[in-house]
Amino acid sequence: MNQRRKGKSLRNSAAFTDISVNAARKYLRSGLLPSESISPHRWRTRPDPFADVADEITSLLGNDPGLQAKTIFDHLQREHPGGFADGQLRSLQRQVKRWRAIYGPGKEVFFAQEHIPGELGASDFCHMTRLRVTIGGQPLEHLVYHFVLTYSNWEAISVCFGESWESLSHGLQEALWKLGGVPKRHRTDSLTAAVTTLGDRTEFTTRYQALMAHYDLAGEHTQPVSPNENGDVEQSHFRFITRIDQALMLRGNREFDCRADYERFLQYQVHQANLGRKERFAQECALLGPLPAARLDADKRLDKVRVSQFATIRVLGNTYSVPSRLIDERITACVHADTVDVIYAQQTIVRMPRLRGKGKSHIDYRHIIDALVRKPGAFEGYVHRAEMFPTSHFRIAYDLLAAQSTPLAAAKEYLRILKLAKDEGEQRVELVLRQLVRAGSGTLSSEAVRQALAEGACCTTCVDAVRIPAVDLGSYDALLTHAPSAVQSVTEANHA
Repeated sequence: MNQRRKGKSLRNSAAFTDISVNAARKYLRSGLLPSESISPHRWRTRPDPFADVADEITSLLGNDPGLQAKTIFDHLQREHPGGFADGQLRSLQRQVKRWRAIYGPGKEVFFAQEHIPGELGASDFCHMTRLRVTIGGQPLEHLVYHFVLTYSNWEAISVCFGESWESLSHGLQEALWKLGGVPKRHRTDSLTAAVTTLGDRTEFTTRYQALMAHYDLAGEHTQPVSPNENGDVEQSHFRFITRIDQALMLRGNREFDCRADYERFLQYQVHQANLGRKERFAQECALLGPLPAARLDADKRLDKVRVSQFATIRVLGNTYSVPSRLIDERITACVHADTVDVIYAQQTIVRMPRLRGKGKSHIDYRHIIDALVRKPGAFEGYVHRAEMFPTSHFRIAYDLLAAQSTPLAAAKEYLRILKLAKDEGEQRVELVLRQLVRAGSGTLSSEAVRQALAEGACCTTCVDAVRIPAVDLGSYDALLTHAPSAVQSVTEANHA
């Protein structure tokens, strides 16, 4: 129309607009723009196959709007045999979708929240086992305590192995001290480590209240089965796991030599992510409250725990062995996030890895081997006998001893070997066992192990070590000089 007003011909105006001459003539005659010429599509292109049962469908949805279209379709096929083909299901699904949008019940509404700098920090536990990380070839089943500032999305993490109070307290305090300040409020899910009554949003455990008071934080938690109320950290979980998974793919493998290497890897990824949040994070830092003078002790102390006659203690539903000299004494068990310390007379006697869950046991043969050597008959039926084999080579040694003698004699010999492992070092004894097992069962005995240790046999290279002889590259060097005969000699040598 503009081109025509400029005096251009109809053909030139149509060519300039890239439409046909007939289309240009139609728009000029009507005086309407193309968008104004479109008529709304309000008619069906094909007959409605469900027109005769429309009232029945509406009645079913009115009685229960949660009915799926597939359920209604199966009902119609039963009530009207041969009336509907399987291929018509999609048509019914579209009709049910339209009915729900026009007449159905309202859906849950999510309300976007205004985030204020320095106001709120949210945290939760994130399960990481799905990433299939291994430490020394063993799968690492673990979690990550994940803390996020909702305004800047600055985050901090700490590896843990359960949603315990110790993990919550340790992770939160690590995040706050790394942050260098304290937001006004802290929100978490309805964790049993923090909340006593799920129906009461203000009722927290005594320890959690003390932690909040120590840092001058206002504690709050979400309603049960309402993760959307803690949506900031939930979404951060998804992005964090995706980021770590991609970083592991770039790395080329998911194996780490030790847990410390894995944690350094995670912390590096978090640091890199936080670099992109500097501007908003700086705004938050200016409004954070001060840290207290010191951290709050996050450990759980169990006083006056009695050591049983089995040289074991019960801590949070699990069994741990302790040195037999503590039998009948009362000790203090200090439970950390990952370890359990046994304290007697204000001295830490032993530190053990903390067990997760309940009904499990951690028995260290070093604590009871002296007594077992004196009572070898108790070994065969010992409840925790499976934990008396530190490595597979000790188990193989016991099986060989049992095959060549009576159970009692085999127990005596094996327990003496285990006593040597305590006195001389488990790794040294294991190396000797490897050599004796390969030499044959007839050479295996506690005396043979003792003699090998005295001779220093375990200090030599393990017999299982792979030795690769040096490769002579002299014949290949001849190829770089000149001689066709050298090529022939190398070829003959390779064939040989």
